[in-house]
Amino acid sequence: MNITVSARELEKILDATPPEQNVMLVGRHGTGKSEILLKYYSSRGQKVVSFFLGQMSDPGDLIGLPHKNEISGKTEFLPPYWFPTDGEPIVLFLDELNRARPEILQTVMDLTLNRTLAGRKLPAGSRIISAVNDGEEYQLTDLDPALVSRFNIYRFRPTAAEWLIWAEEKGVDRRIIAFISKEQNWLDDDGSEDGTDLDRHPDRRSWKRVSDIISSRPELSDIDKKLIAGIVGTKAAAKFIYFVTSENTLTGGEVLLQWEKYRAKVQKLQLHELSMLNESMFRFLETGDEVDENKDVISSALESYLKHLASNRKNEAYAHWVSLFGSSDYPHAVLFIMTQKPALYKDIAKFVKNL
Repeated sequence: MNITVSARELEKILDATPPEQNVMLVGRHGTGKSEILLKYYSSRGQKVVSFFLGQMSDPGDLIGLPHKNEISGKTEFLPPYWFPTDGEPIVLFLDELNRARPEILQTVMDLTLNRTLAGRKLPAGSRIISAVNDGEEYQLTDLDPALVSRFNIYRFRPTAAEWLIWAEEKGVDRRIIAFISKEQNWLDDDGSEDGTDLDRHPDRRSWKRVSDIISSRPELSDIDKKLIAGIVGTKAAAKFIYFVTSENTLTGGEVLLQWEKYRAKVQKLQLHELSMLNESMFRFLETGDEVDENKDVISSALESYLKHLASNRKNEAYAHWVSLFGSSDYPHAVLFIMTQKPALYKDIAKFVKNL
């Protein structure tokens, strides 16, 4: 079994891996592999070229088309459209590697070993990263052990917390964020082991599709319920709709931006509801566009909220908040708290010392 890494751990692994070593990510579809890689390398000024190998029918898409050199009379390969001609290193992302045709895989063999395509070398410093799907539900091609041996292999599985932070950044509907925050096992699994190939099951990509449809609809109609079931499956849809109709959740952004409005409601929340609110606050502080614009308002609300949690009745909720502060999942949120309200850090340290 390959070692499992989260999105944050993957970034650290990419930092430490030399360019000449290839990386293979194993995992389910819809986990954001290509988006994470594009964001990571783009932020470092490197171009990412993505290929969906399962959709390729001709090696020419990779190596270029043959062309007769009129001077030498020999056949040469024209550089493909994507090949870097400026000498700058690139990142080749070979998605769906284990869905590729055998003739495509033969081309990849030379590429992964020698960084060469049809006699043309990639610029020094270029990287090759592949992704494969793993599971009985996929129609896959067996990979040659010699090809597999040329990769460092990691099972990629972003945590639910990482997805929730991403969802905040992308403006995913708050009802979906609240639901997954409470029911994390429904993010990409509904417990179904039977059914046909056409049965729908939830995954991270499908929840985003649901959000795109319902975000402008404060109330869900009967047809919306069927629509959602067609995207995430009947089990996940039923669980989500029950949650939406039975729970009246608060978001961290609402409480931190309008504390006085929601104070009374917060004071009535049970422990599990406060835990959800804690996580929502940290996600808001980590990603919210409004944080910098409302520093004073948020700082004051946060201080009032923590005083509420620090009361004896809410000590467990306060302990949960402290555990989130001490985790590595929310570095921007922690920095905001320490710079805006340094006195809170002293209270946190005192609380931990007395545990």
